[in-house]
Amino acid sequence: MAYEEEYAERVRALLDGEPGITEKRMFGGLAFLVDGHMALAISGRGLLMIRADESTQERLLDRPGVEQTIMRQRPMRNWLDIDETVTGDEAELASLVRGAVAHVRTL
Repeated sequence: MAYEEEYAERVRALLDGEPGITEKRMFGGLAFLVDGHMALAISGRGLLMIRADESTQERLLDRPGVEQTIMRQRPMRNWLDIDETVTGDEAELASLVRGAVAHVRTL
């Protein structure tokens, strides 16, 4: 299943003006990279996948609609899947996108 273009437009609007952002189709979805490093993606399953530091990951995993990203039956360290019950709120989506970009800029 392909990612939703409307969802991609919401994320693009939040990233507008942010330096070093590129897009790349990956894993059946659309990834957003910061200076070549993947920060977040919209999956073909309608999930927002974000890269997060340890403290943010621990805090967010306590929330409904947030799970550790699993690829090939293995948990991906510092990656979270966030469903639309969380990202349906524009302020929450903006916070998650900004946080992922900020974290990747520290790497």
